[in-house]
Amino acid sequence: MTMTMSAPPTAAEIAELNREYTFFDWAAQGAVNPVAVERAEGSYLYDHDGRRFLDLNAQLMNVNIGHQHPAVVEAIKAQADKLCYVNPRFASQPRGELGRELAEITPGSLCKSFFTLGGAEATDHAVKIARLATGRQKIVARRRSYHGSTYGALSLTGEARRWATEPGIPGIVRAADPYQYRCRFCSGQPQCDLRCADDIDEVLRVEGPDNVAAVIVEPIAGANGVVVPPDGYLPRVREICDEYGVLLIADEVMTGFGRTGRWFAVEHWDVEPDIMTVSKGLTSGTVPLGAVVVTDEIAHHFEDNPLWAGLTYGAHTLACAAALATIQAYRDEGIPERVVEMGELLKDEYADMSARHPSIGEARSLGLFSALELVRNRETREPLVPQIDPAFENYGVMKEMFAYMLQRGVVTMTRWNWLMVNPPLTITPEELREGLAVVNEALDLADQAMV
Repeated sequence: MTMTMSAPPTAAEIAELNREYTFFDWAAQGAVNPVAVERAEGSYLYDHDGRRFLDLNAQLMNVNIGHQHPAVVEAIKAQADKLCYVNPRFASQPRGELGRELAEITPGSLCKSFFTLGGAEATDHAVKIARLATGRQKIVARRRSYHGSTYGALSLTGEARRWATEPGIPGIVRAADPYQYRCRFCSGQPQCDLRCADDIDEVLRVEGPDNVAAVIVEPIAGANGVVVPPDGYLPRVREICDEYGVLLIADEVMTGFGRTGRWFAVEHWDVEPDIMTVSKGLTSGTVPLGAVVVTDEIAHHFEDNPLWAGLTYGAHTLACAAALATIQAYRDEGIPERVVEMGELLKDEYADMSARHPSIGEARSLGLFSALELVRNRETREPLVPQIDPAFENYGVMKEMFAYMLQRGVVTMTRWNWLMVNPPLTITPEELREGLAVVNEALDLADQAMV
């Protein structure tokens, strides 16, 4: 009897298999047309047909040390040989060592971690910890923020993705953002006067400081356009929180672990939060893991008071082992220092692009965290496409640009009128220039759409 070997599936067949039997996020399912990735290495993805794509957004700004980093893969394998999982009421060596590492690299008196499965769960637990530690309920969040997709994290989120799940959890109040390009306080002024920070002060006074547990901020707003705050903003927010005895939560899920050229973005402004949430770059995307890191004062509160929190897969041993290897890779390869150099290259390339393309209203970056804001008119700052779709489905010229870059072998993120470039922090100068050359070509489409 002759045996016949079936041919390996094509990229189209894998994509259809996924579409038929699984849901994709933030989209009407009929509009989804995914790339079927078979393998990845360094800065590149490969589909089932052998096509190569330069990953210019580190997937979701999380694959910080590149795909399939050998030291991390080896650490996962070694841990799997010894202990894949243990109940989080038990202790494990990777968990303890990772907690110690986070206490060492996080700023100020942050010293103790509660481990979650990702950034959204870290947000939920940060709020829970803040409420338990203070005995207060209200949380101040910003209007253009994004903090995750769980019910609690979406309730804190200010942008459109929370609409479908409202009313959400109670006790959330909103304050202004430090979005100088479109600021209702100082847009068009040569210098920010920090009224965006003072708006938090006003919100606290109106809501009653004794009712507010915490203010939560992304040091740099990520999914909503990579908005870098003006110097002085975060220190002023810290002062306001201290004045009223309110905790400051820094959501460093996107900005943490070298993305901006420091271990954590708050370090650019010498700000020490009371609670910090991390994920994404913690394991460079290899195994799901997040953490809530708190100060010694907050940790001490829970010595005699129960921490009402628990997750079956909290402090997962494989994830903790992956995180330890990832942190060591940041150190061994001098990633934060390297990002400073690569960030200057990115800024120079953006300056050249801005001179060539009138559709670029503003180029924003800090380290390798960046976005181009595209407009129809630089004077009026009218967005290139209306910001009306709450999901990530591109339309109009943004859809055309995404398709063009994909066809040219470059994957990055476009949303509303923003084009984001947040590559693996290990990307080479040659790879970065290769990807930006394709972005440069795609921007010709944006220029044509201005009229």
